[in-house]
Amino acid sequence: MSESSKPLLIKRYASRRLYNTESSDYVTLEDIAGFIRAGREVQIIDLKSGDDLTRQYLLQIVADHESRGENVLPLDVLTDLVRSYTAQAQSVVPEFLSMSFDMLRQGPTKIAEQITTINPLMKQMSAMPGFDAMRRQQQAFMESMMSGWPKIPGAGKEDDSAAEQPADPDAEDLSEIRRQLAALEAKLTKMGK
Repeated sequence: MSESSKPLLIKRYASRRLYNTESSDYVTLEDIAGFIRAGREVQIIDLKSGDDLTRQYLLQIVADHESRGENVLPLDVLTDLVRSYTAQAQSVVPEFLSMSFDMLRQGPTKIAEQITTINPLMKQMSAMPGFDAMRRQQQAFMESMMSGWPKIPGAGKEDDSAAEQPADPDAEDLSEIRRQLAALEAKLTKMGK
């Protein structure tokens, strides 16, 4: 395994200081956030007990950014996350969030393909109590995350045949994928009603 593909090991000392084992220096939460933004996986271990503290510190980084006004998570999504800490929702929510972020990482061209894969799972999940509220929150979250992406031509229209067709074949393929994504989103919305 190459050095950069292994998680960066950070050790927490009893003094709560964080030590980067690669560079042999102390780091802050902001340094760790920078490593993650640069694409690096991190693992934070308590030196004395050996406990994995990664989740705790990642949550702290998110909380710090949110408290500084760098809001990525809408209030209703945070509220639903708190509500998801029930036995019934805990089994579904982590997988649902993981799949959503996987789709975001892969980019808009892979989303249409993923939605067709998710469709059978969505049918099963739609029977769960509270699924509609969770789906609406997920849709709001996805919309806020994708707000900087190009708009889908013809989205929300019954007939998008009048939309301008790009001359570039690659652009035509992208336009077709966007049209299919809009149709799948409409079907998912109808399924949730």
